[in-house]
Amino acid sequence: MTVLTTERLVLREMDEADLDDLAELLGDPEVMRYYPRPKTRAETLEWIGVNRRRYREHGHGLWTLRLRDGDAFAGDCGLTIQHVDGVDELELGYHVVPGLQRTGLATEGARACRDWARDVLGARRVIAIIHPDNIASQRVAQNVGLTLEKRTSDYGPGTEVLIFAMSL
Repeated sequence: MTVLTTERLVLREMDEADLDDLAELLGDPEVMRYYPRPKTRAETLEWIGVNRRRYREHGHGLWTLRLRDGDAFAGDCGLTIQHVDGVDELELGYHVVPGLQRTGLATEGARACRDWARDVLGARRVIAIIHPDNIASQRVAQNVGLTLEKRTSDYGPGTEVLIFAMSL
């Protein structure tokens, strides 16, 4: 199901038909270098299921990014609820396939998701949880209007992250 469209992208709910594309993306060591490790194919299938459950329970999750021109897979982007420093927050997340990075697609998708959060969900705030060394992701967050709010270690065992935030 298509959720959003932008000038260059279609964002739609992911399903098992997206497994090959998502497994390649989330299994890529470079794409996942700021995560504990790349995902296996089985973990990616489980992750699709988690997002499908999020759609049912919350009305949102991470969606696939497809190019409007030709329908090529470009990555994922969307909104998830994350527990940070004892608070449930609406997080804006994104991954773009290596061949399309640095083209503005992450920013374009993230802006659409930010606006959807405000206009459809009535959200008053979004955050991005970013590894301190992930400069490209920090730039996307800043391009979308989020600013660095804090550093925290209360997100995962032994994990320090940056929280970028924005009031909507």
